Amino acid sequence: MTTFTLYPAIDLRQGRVVRLKQGDPDRQTVYADDPATVARRWLEAGVRWLHVVNLDGAFGEEDTLNRQALEAILKVAASFRAYVQFGGGMRSLESVEAALRMGVARVVLGTVIVERPEVLDQALARFGPDQVVAGVDARNGLVRVRGWQKGTELQAVDLATRLAQRGLRWLVFTDVARDGLQTGPNVSATVALARATGLRVIASGGVRSLEDLRRLQAHRGDGVAGVIVGRALYEGNVSLAEAILAISGDSPQAPLAEEGAPPQGVETGQGDAEPGGQASGPVDPREG
Repeated sequence: MTTFTLYPAIDLRQGRVVRLKQGDPDRQTVYADDPATVARRWLEAGVRWLHVVNLDGAFGEEDTLNRQALEAILKVAASFRAYVQFGGGMRSLESVEAALRMGVARVVLGTVIVERPEVLDQALARFGPDQVVAGVDARNGLVRVRGWQKGTELQAVDLATRLAQRGLRWLVFTDVARDGLQTGPNVSATVALARATGLRVIASGGVRSLEDLRRLQAHRGDGVAGVIVGRALYEGNVSLAEAILAISGDSPQAPLAEEGAPPQGVETGQGDAEPGGQASGPVDPREG
């Protein structure tokens, strides 16, 4: 059965940690000026993955400060032997390669999978399906691109099916209408997408409670592989330690089981499994 992983979100804009409502850059809340400190806080709670988004890159804006913040986050993650999933403005094979070289474990491709699908093919061929993730963002079932600012007539399920046929393994699905509003995740759409495609789907958008996490985790058997949590953590509506406990059934400090490639610079090799889903070494990226 697919393991279920919790990904705290660190959204970067002009080098600061922010959250947007429904992806609207004019509806922004700043939560921290030091992204590395935020990363450390989440990792000290026991998670093994962080989901980092370069919003400036997604909007096609200058993103030097966000790149510097990513470097700082990666240093913190390396000290915890943790993993970073990174997206936002990744629209060329060169940008994917640069992120992986920095130490990112998985790169999320969004707009480019619609506008230049050959880049996805090239990335999958070069780096494999455990280091390349598709980000499918939709409102009312229709895909949105360019930092969610541009609509399309493409159905999310049709795009995801096409991606699976290209050899994709991982997909982040965001219901744009719910993102940042804490109205509850779109469980039914997430599950339907996983069932229709056979992909490992990470849910994003709308999480507000521990019960939301449990509802998503209950569909591991359908291919729901994790959840990204943002505003609910930053505003204290969900305690990260309690969330880990709710999902893992282990102590609050126990890291969640993870799937995917380890950060560069960390030796690959599978340790013996320990009680509570922990492993004594990095997890084989093919596992799960």
